[in-house]
Amino acid sequence: MNNSYAAVIAPNTVRIERTLPGPIERVWAFLTESEKRRQWLAAGEMELKEGGAVEHVFRNSELTGHDGNPPPKYAAHAGESRMHGRITACEPPRLLAYEWGEGEDASHVRFELTPQGDAVHLVLVHSRLPDREEMLSVAGGWHTHLGILLDKLEGREPEGFWPTHARLEAEYEKLIP
Repeated sequence: MNNSYAAVIAPNTVRIERTLPGPIERVWAFLTESEKRRQWLAAGEMELKEGGAVEHVFRNSELTGHDGNPPPKYAAHAGESRMHGRITACEPPRLLAYEWGEGEDASHVRFELTPQGDAVHLVLVHSRLPDREEMLSVAGGWHTHLGILLDKLEGREPEGFWPTHARLEAEYEKLIP
């Protein structure tokens, strides 16, 4: 399950699932607390209420200690980049959804957490993606970021972000029509 690929579930939507070591409160903290989220995705504050502000401060080149340069396509994201959005649903510690960006072009991300014994089943759905190119980027990105999250939760050193993302995006190029 933890290496499963994202699935296209609608023309503009991908879904990816992972089983993570719990408890659920620990996984929730890695989704919502800036310092923990910085370790696998992006720092930034979240107002954990419907309509609350979301900020992501991405530093993808700093996520792993042994990373190379981003592919030319992502050169603009080699340093820090920021994204803002609004929370659309928040039910701690089971559901977090928010706009991925601002305005009419914002996509939408939704995390659902379900306890399974000592583990937590995570379902991530990213919707309102404008085109196939964005779908490939998002699928490869979430697959890479969630792999880093799993490694962090299990106390392992993750693979380099950019080489992993480039490999996965190429695999999604073949998988997503």
